[in-house]
Amino acid sequence: MRLGVLDVGSNTVHLLVVDAHPGARPLPAATHKSVLRLMRYIAPDGSISDEGCDALLDAISSALRVAEEEDIDELLPFATSALREATNGPELLERVRQQTGVDLQVLSGADEARLTFLAVRRWLGWSSGRILLLDIGGGSLEIASGTDEYPDTAVSVPLGAGRATIGFLHDDPPRDEQVEELRDHARRLLAAVVPEFERGDGDHVIGTSKTIRSLARLAGTTSARAGGDDRVHLTRSGLADWVPRLGRMPAESRTALPGITSDRAFQIVAGGIVLREAMRAFDVDELEVCPWALREGIILRYLDHLD
Repeated sequence: MRLGVLDVGSNTVHLLVVDAHPGARPLPAATHKSVLRLMRYIAPDGSISDEGCDALLDAISSALRVAEEEDIDELLPFATSALREATNGPELLERVRQQTGVDLQVLSGADEARLTFLAVRRWLGWSSGRILLLDIGGGSLEIASGTDEYPDTAVSVPLGAGRATIGFLHDDPPRDEQVEELRDHARRLLAAVVPEFERGDGDHVIGTSKTIRSLARLAGTTSARAGGDDRVHLTRSGLADWVPRLGRMPAESRTALPGITSDRAFQIVAGGIVLREAMRAFDVDELEVCPWALREGIILRYLDHLD
């Protein structure tokens, strides 16, 4: 069957179309993305502004046109932290339902972590043992760990790259004191959740999300892997080298670097700071980057239920 996954995130509205059936690896057939950055439309009272609502509706309508052109059999629409936390979220969800026919399912932060963990486990396989997952989105950082297909522990921390940028890095490029404030903030939040996790020397540490993949393109290393899929690794020392350099560049100049796309350039510094602090908090020197994340987890869970 042909499935469409509509991901309404804090940074983008992303439609991924895949050909899939139970027991098979989903094969991407088409993709469509609108850069929205919903976090910038958050009003002082925590609501999404009328301008943001209109932009969201336009982005969803655009994605639906692509879904119709791709002749999908089923649309799996979901939303994450921006709509989950908006004070007018329920009203906006109803407006989306009435004007587009899309019934967005709002995931909790723990569900985001659990479904991303499922995708990572399926990608890496059982031989990876215990996995510690770090996933940086636009609004939140998801952390999960466990030895099974779903994690033993899964938490969501409000340290997304877009949220951190808007909340702390107000100048472009950011000032040193802004960077320090974000670093201190991240350390405080992470210190509160680290004790929830059982750690072991055998942990296989995985990073996923566009932010982490972008940082790995810039500062990571690649090694061959059996089966044709290369392994991409990112070290904390690599981040320590590159993140300050990125922080000294204006956003428009960052796009000239490998892996830094225009839709991520404004928030890549904050994402790098958060990732480096998360690796420090868990005493991680190196992680492996997984190409599958939340959207693939949504697909796999749907196929499991069909099976």
